[in-house]
Amino acid sequence: MEGGEDIQKKLYFLVEQLQNMARDLPPKYQMRIPYELLCSLANYLLNDTIFEIAKGLMEIQHVTEQHLLQQRLQFINKQKIDEQEILSRKDIGAEQKVALLNELKDTQKNDLKQFDMSLVLQLDEKVADQQNTLETAGVPGFYITTNSLEIKVQMHLLDFILRISKMSVPN
Repeated sequence: MEGGEDIQKKLYFLVEQLQNMARDLPPKYQMRIPYELLCSLANYLLNDTIFEIAKGLMEIQHVTEQHLLQQRLQFINKQKIDEQEILSRKDIGAEQKVALLNELKDTQKNDLKQFDMSLVLQLDEKVADQQNTLETAGVPGFYITTNSLEIKVQMHLLDFILRISKMSVPN
């Protein structure tokens, strides 16, 4: 069991590290991460559970991004196959092929835009899930929001947590 002095030393170390990381951010993010938030976060990081939660969320994020990328590549590949089918048709002339390809390309462009929008919505849902997980765990600075600036601040805070998890923190 750690003594009070060891915990205090660890807390000071964590606050100092968080302050250094925050100092490296652009001013518009620094203003949104007050000293009190850094102290609360440092206090929370005394419990190693948050590191495991953050690493788990990061792994889920990577798997999700890979899965969505694969879906997008399959979608694009299907579009290319559709184009090849038109090009390989023997029953129509070159002018008709060009007309069909132009029509197909217009449709494909819209379809891909719709598909990409659905992927973005899935990523937005994942962000909300992560925010909810961290808020439920009581991590300071995390709550469900769609404000892009606030999300970016939360991304920086999560980055801080992951970077500290890789440091050797004094006991």
